[in-house]
Parts: sequence; C-alpha cells; structure tokens
Amino acid sequence: MASITLNALAHTYTDNPTKPEDYAIREMTHVWEQGGAFALLGPSGCGKSTLLNIISGLLEPSDGEVLFDGKRVNELKPEERNIAQVFQFPVVYDTMTVFDNLAFPLRNIGVPEYKVKSKVYEVAEILELSDQLTRKAKGLSADQKQKVSMGRGLVRDDVSAILFDEPLTVIDPQLKWKLRRKLKQIHEQFNITMVYVTHDQLEASTFADKIAVMYNGQIVQFGTPRELFENPAHTFVGYFIGSPGMNFFDAELKSQGDQKAALMFGDHEISVSDAMLTRLHAMGADKVTMGIRPEFVHVWDGKNNDAFPVDVDYVEDLGTYKILSFLFNGQVMKARLSEDQKVPSGQIYVSFPEQWTKVYVDDYLIDIADQAAVNDTVEETDHAN
Repeated sequence: MASITLNALAHTYTDNPTKPEDYAIREMTHVWEQGGAFALLGPSGCGKSTLLNIISGLLEPSDGEVLFDGKRVNELKPEERNIAQVFQFPVVYDTMTVFDNLAFPLRNIGVPEYKVKSKVYEVAEILELSDQLTRKAKGLSADQKQKVSMGRGLVRDDVSAILFDEPLTVIDPQLKWKLRRKLKQIHEQFNITMVYVTHDQLEASTFADKIAVMYNGQIVQFGTPRELFENPAHTFVGYFIGSPGMNFFDAELKSQGDQKAALMFGDHEISVSDAMLTRLHAMGADKVTMGIRPEFVHVWDGKNNDAFPVDVDYVEDLGTYKILSFLFNGQVMKARLSEDQKVPSGQIYVSFPEQWTKVYVDDYLIDIADQAAVNDTVEETDHAN
C-alpha cells in the first residue's frame, strides 16, 4: 500500500490551453494517505475518471507530478505502478473459470502455483465466491462478475492501491448495499489504500472515511461525510451533498444608520456573529451568498416575533419525514419536518439558527473559526518573539 500525492497536477486535452476552462483537471495539490478509504465524488464531466486514470498511469498529466510514497511515477507504465483498477463494467475473461480469473494476475508475474491456490482460496472466501470457483465466468451474474474484478486486485500482495471507477453502476439496487458493505470489510481487513470514484453521495458516504468533492476539475473540499454536510466549504458541496441540498440566497451587507452593519435579505436581517460582520467589512464584501440546510431550518408551531413570516408552498410526504417548501422574500426554500411534526399551511414562522447559517463569498465559505485559529497562532508567535 502507498500514499498517493498529486503535486501541482493539471491536465488538458487541448493543444494550447489559455484559460482555466481549457483544463479537465485544474492545478491541484492533494494527498491520499496510506491505507485510507477515500471517495472521489462529483457529477459527470467534473474530471473524476480523468484523475483516476492519471493516478493509474493510463493518462500522463499535462503538468505536475504523481508521487507514490514520495517517489515520482509519471514515467512508469500502469503495470509498473502496482495499481489495481476496477472499472464501471466488470472486466473478466468469460471463457475462464472464476478460479483462473482470480489466479491470472499471480500467474502473470510467475507466482508459484501452491501460493496461487492459497491466495485465490483466501480471496474467494472473503468475496463469497468459494462455491463459484469452478464455474465459467460467462455464467455469473453482474454482481458476481464485479466481485471477480475486485478479487483480481486483492490477490496480489504487492498492490499499492486499488482504484474503483463507479464499480456499482451495473449492479441491481438491492445488491449495491451488500457490495458496499463487502468493500468496507475488505478495506478493514487488508488496510489497502482505496480510492472510490462515484457520483452517488450515498455510495461515497457509506464506503469512505474521507471524501474529496470535485467540481469543474477541482477538489473543492476534502473531509468526512459529517464535515461535508455540516460545514460545506463551497456552495457546490452544499448543493450536491444532502437531499434536498442547501438553501442558498443572496444577502447584502448594509449599514443601519448609527447602528452596526447587518446582513439583509430584502427587508429581513439575517443573524450572524459580530466577528463575521467585521470579517466581511474588512474583505470589502458587500454582497454574499448565504446558505442553510433544510434540516437546520427551525419551523415554529405558532407566531414568533423573532422568526421570519413565510408562506407555505407545498409539502412532500416521504414517509419517515416531510419536506416543506416555503416562500421567503419571493424565493422558494425548503425545511425538513420530522415524521410526527404538524404539517403547517398558510403563513408560518421560520428561523435560521446562527451556528448553521453559512456565509460564502465567490462560492467559498467564510469560516470565522479558521480565522480565529490563525489569529491565535499569530498571537502565540508574537508572544514567543
């Protein structure tokens, strides 16, 4: 297993790139730590598969370096990188038995047959393929074939990492959760560096310890599923993670006569900390984007003078919970209601708890906590000097 470092990496399919939009992968530096279970999450066309193919050696990056355990591998062929890759569609030899499919990578590098048998039996048991070893691969179901594809990456002891490129796309929905659980068990048992590419946030969250969210050829946030949900670092993360996604609305920093400045959404003041107002003023950010997840919108049972009056648009009953759509200052927003919560109608009152109301400038989160940490570090350095 290996750590994988992308150092100032960028890739373009054009001959003479002149602007950021010409790059499928915009310049990035990123590290996948050794032995971790990671997901690369994003919509179609954001650069996920391109990035995976660069790591495996199927593509050479236009700029930058790929490092395995600190060693540059740009010039190494895919077979020299000791990377196993599982593709969207199962790659198996239909005329071979399951045993021979699993044994193929080992026999290809001259492993003694007694070791081949031992390793194949071990991996087959883990993947629940022991009773299929004598069957021809062409007679297997789609999920069994994908297990064989995964098994061919697991039989080798010298594999640096396993890369999965949307491996569950062709699998029936009722079987996906079984394979996701199996992948998690395999990672815990073998402690192999795994990178899992998907556009499905559920797949990413159930497999990975940390998720890299890609958007327009960039990794816009890297964190745990909880971090992505509770503290989206980019508006795209807020939109893409969660169902439904984050509520976003534009607000302006305005002075209130002799009073302190406030963030206003139309005629409504949105509560944020004094530290946030000071930071925005220092940045010269008069216009910002604000966001709050439907789960954190507070819907009051009755009139509340400290809340915003809004009009109910419609309610979706999803069984275990409901999604309330409401109109606030002419904009549709959503709130999540618990299963037993009263379904409101007409005019209702909602509030946005300050701790869950996020502020973005140019799509990126303004995080006061991070700034406070920086200030504390600077103060400590000044005192030390």
